[in-house]
Amino acid sequence: MDNVERIPVTILTGFLGSGKTTLLNHLLTADHGERIAVIVNEFGEVGIDNQLVVGAEEEIFEMNNGCICCTVRGDLIRVLTDLIAAKFGTNGRKGEVDFDRVVIETTGLAEPAPVIQSFFVDEAIAMFYQMDSVITLVDAKHANQQLDQTHEAQEQVAFADIILLNKIDLVNNKEVQALEKRIRLMNPSVKIFRTKNAQIDLEHILSIHAFELDKKLEVDPGFLTEDPNDHEHDDHVTSFVLRANRPLHLEKLEKLVNHWIRDFGTDMYRYKGILNIQGTERKVIFQGIHMLFASTMDRKWKDNEERISEIVIIGKDLDQEQFETQFTECVEETLSN
Repeated sequence: MDNVERIPVTILTGFLGSGKTTLLNHLLTADHGERIAVIVNEFGEVGIDNQLVVGAEEEIFEMNNGCICCTVRGDLIRVLTDLIAAKFGTNGRKGEVDFDRVVIETTGLAEPAPVIQSFFVDEAIAMFYQMDSVITLVDAKHANQQLDQTHEAQEQVAFADIILLNKIDLVNNKEVQALEKRIRLMNPSVKIFRTKNAQIDLEHILSIHAFELDKKLEVDPGFLTEDPNDHEHDDHVTSFVLRANRPLHLEKLEKLVNHWIRDFGTDMYRYKGILNIQGTERKVIFQGIHMLFASTMDRKWKDNEERISEIVIIGKDLDQEQFETQFTECVEETLSN
C-alpha cells in the first residue's frame, strides 16, 4: 500500500440550479475511458439526484440526512474509506470495485470548506486521495441575485479553482463581462470558462492539478499579479494579494500565520502562495483552508527568476491594510538581520 498512486478527486459545487447534475451527466457519458466513483449528496431525507445521474457503469454513493459539507462530513470520510476498501481489498488482494477517480457533487446549499478540509484532517484519506480541483458552476442569469443574498454562493465562488459560467445564452455579453469582473474581484486566481448546458471539454476540468498552487502557476504564472482591487464592490467576500520582493524571516512569518489563524481563521476561506524564505534556495508552497494550512518545499528558484513572495488571501470582511502591514514586518525583520 505504501506506493499506491493517489486517486484524484474533483469537487463539483454551485448554487441551486446552476447545472451541477447536467455537468455530471456530461462527465459520465463522455468518451474518456475512465471509471468514476460518484458521491452525490442531497439535503433532506429522500434523495433524487441519483435518479437523474446517468451511467450505470459508475458507482453511485449517495448520502442523505444533511449536507455533505456540514452535518455529515463524517459520512463523507466513511464513504471515502469504504471506497478505498472496495478498490484495494485487504491483504494485497484486489477489491470488488475498480475506479480511476472520484467526483463529489455537493448540494446547492453547500459550503465547500468542510469537504475540502476532509482531505487535510484525515491521514488515511490524505494517503489515498489527491485533491485535483474545486469546480464551481455559476448560473449567469441569477448569479448576481444569489451573490447578493446568500453567503453560500459567495463561498462557492471564493473556494473555486475553476468556474463554469453557465447558461450564458440567457444573458447578453455585457452582463457576462460584468459578472466575470465581479467574480474576479472575489477570487482573482480562478479560471473562468463560459458554458451553455454545462458543456465543456473534459481536459479543462479533469486531471488539471488546479488545487496545487505550484501546478497552477506552471500553467498560468501571472495569475497572482492581477490587481483585484481596481473597482469598488459590496460583496462580503473579498480577496487581495500580499507581495514581498525580499526574503521572508521564517520565525516571524510562522508567528504571523498563527496569529492570522487564531484571530481570522473562520473568515479566511482560502489562502495560498509561493514564498521566498531566507536561508533556502527552494520555493515554499503555502496554502490553507480556514484554520487548516500546510506548507511544502518545491523546486529551486531558477537563476534568472525573480524571487517574489506572493500570497492570495480570500475571505470575509478582512482588513487588507492590517494584513499588508503585518506581512511587511516579516520583510523588515529580514532586512535587519
